[in-house]
Amino acid sequence: MDRQQIDTLVKEMNVDTATRPVDQRVQQIVVRLVADLFQAIEDLDIQPSEVWKGLEYITDAGKANELGLLAAGLGLEHYLDLRADEADAKAGVTGGTPRTIEGPLYVAGAPESVGFARMDDGSESDHLDTLIIEGTVTDTNGNIIENAKVEVWHANGLGNYSFFDKSQSDFNLRRTIFSDTNGKYVAQTTMPVGYGCPPDGTTQALLNKLGRHGNRPSHVHYFISAPGYRKLTTQFNIEGDQYLW
Repeated sequence: MDRQQIDTLVKEMNVDTATRPVDQRVQQIVVRLVADLFQAIEDLDIQPSEVWKGLEYITDAGKANELGLLAAGLGLEHYLDLRADEADAKAGVTGGTPRTIEGPLYVAGAPESVGFARMDDGSESDHLDTLIIEGTVTDTNGNIIENAKVEVWHANGLGNYSFFDKSQSDFNLRRTIFSDTNGKYVAQTTMPVGYGCPPDGTTQALLNKLGRHGNRPSHVHYFISAPGYRKLTTQFNIEGDQYLW
């Protein structure tokens, strides 16, 4: 089946059969994605057994709550950042801290403070190094931004995140700090470690098929926002981690 025939088939099944009000944007996206999928089946001679195995995999990934992890692991989230960077460049938007992927493990509602916060609950302070995170929020011209909302979160010494790891206290290693009158914020926490995908999970199973490891270097996540400014999603890695590249 050639592409014209595929497009006609997809239109017949997903456009011509509409009998109720249509969300035009959803229809546009679905029609394109389904047609591209059909084309891939033609080009790669994907067999019915492989199609059903793929659907079974997606079902299992959803049950395991790993679809967000899969999006990061296969590069989808990074691709979205690259598209945003490209759009900024075309619009002449330059400077500032680079954006980086959010990842699937953010939780809203972390305790708030102004200027300073201790992020850890003390449960690992006896065997992990203390990490002091500090910075100043400014615009791209260096002007201080007071009362900027700095949301910070990271993994514990076992590479696990609170809420997803039920052994941790609520909001452990998650805080929201509003910058002070000098635009500064300081967080005291424990040194995070890198981690990998769940070794028996669906994401790692696919990465194994691709000959890839699923490890991340040690890192700390950020959301930074303020009225009148675009929200920044970014993170920093801990220097010296073996998985930096």
